[in-house]
Amino acid sequence: MTKVKICGLKNEEDIIYANKLKPDYVGFVFVNSTRQVNKYRSKELIDGLDESIKKVGVFLNTPSNEVNEIAKYCNLDILQFHGDESSDYCDSFHYEVWKSFRVKDINSLNEVDKYQVKGILLDTFTKGQYGGSGKTFDWNLATNMRKSQFVILAGGLTTENVKKAIERVKPMVVDVSSGVEVNGVKDFEKMKKFIENVRG
Repeated sequence: MTKVKICGLKNEEDIIYANKLKPDYVGFVFVNSTRQVNKYRSKELIDGLDESIKKVGVFLNTPSNEVNEIAKYCNLDILQFHGDESSDYCDSFHYEVWKSFRVKDINSLNEVDKYQVKGILLDTFTKGQYGGSGKTFDWNLATNMRKSQFVILAGGLTTENVKKAIERVKPMVVDVSSGVEVNGVKDFEKMKKFIENVRG
């Protein structure tokens, strides 16, 4: 069954929602964005999170020593890299690693096989952005991925399109952020419906 990651948790209410709905993963963003949280705030939130939910830290071209420091302090389970991180960089961590690839066309996936990471996250290419655009990409491009690969599908997923996305791509995980928000704030009913549509 496809698993669910809710990304961009920022406050206690988000944690309450997550604890009620039990997504498989939640993401904390350590990148300069509207969803950014610092390590101290993240640890406070993580301390209140149900232990069954895995914690993903989202990073972008961050020095490895800083990543390790945050991961240890916040007790992260998974590191998700959204920038131009090399395969050697990704291999240097003693954590499960997900590497993001921005999909524009068939050539966007040429680099995937160079990485020995646990998860390949496919997100939408948007000029000048490393993710979080709220837009989908052509899912047909993702169907060429090897079936053995642990694919995380992101980019513009919503309660309305997630079932179709799963049918088309068959990812291991679907990753949503803005698709379960109203005016930039996580919405309980949207989160609930999204998870129901994935698991139903």
